[in-house]
Order: sequence, then C-alpha cells, then structure tokens
Amino acid sequence: MTLPASSSALRRFRIVSLLEGLSYVGLLGVAMPLKYLAGQPEAVMHLGRVHGLLFVLFVIALIGVSSEQQWRARASGTAMLAAILPLGAFWLERQLRRGAFPG
Repeated sequence: MTLPASSSALRRFRIVSLLEGLSYVGLLGVAMPLKYLAGQPEAVMHLGRVHGLLFVLFVIALIGVSSEQQWRARASGTAMLAAILPLGAFWLERQLRRGAFPG
C-alpha cells in the first residue's frame, strides 16, 4: 500500500535530497575550483563536512521513505544513484513532484 504523496517522510526526503544536491553542486562547482584554481582548500573542508552530513541524512531519510512508501529495492537504488550523480537530486525531485518516480 502506498501512502499519499504528502506524507511527512516523503516531504522530509525531498527537502533533504534537494539540500544534499545543492551542497554537492556547491562542492563541485564552487569549492573545488576555489581549492585548485585559487589555492583556497578551506572551502572544500567546510562544504565537504556539510555535504557529508547531508548525505548521511539523505540515506536516513531514504530508508524512512522507502519503508513508509514500501518502495521496491530498485526505486531505492535509483534514488541512491541520483544522490551520487551530480545534478541527480534535481532529476529525482522532478520525478517525485510529477509522480513519475517508480516507488
């Protein structure tokens, strides 16, 4: 049985997923160039910690929503892959918003 798309676990997951995706883009698009082109490794250190925390929260939220929504392993794996790929979180959000994500 699938719960309504407005469930709190799904809402939390979508928020954490977007924040994790933004931190990943910031890490790759801002902090890494600052480190290698401007010699400022502090940006990677600080944003890397934030991104790491958000990734852990993403995994926890994914477990919660997968359990609540009774997602198949393939759907959970697809969501995990989206978190690993740059800009994947934004694709995932679009799929979830459209109701096209295969839970």
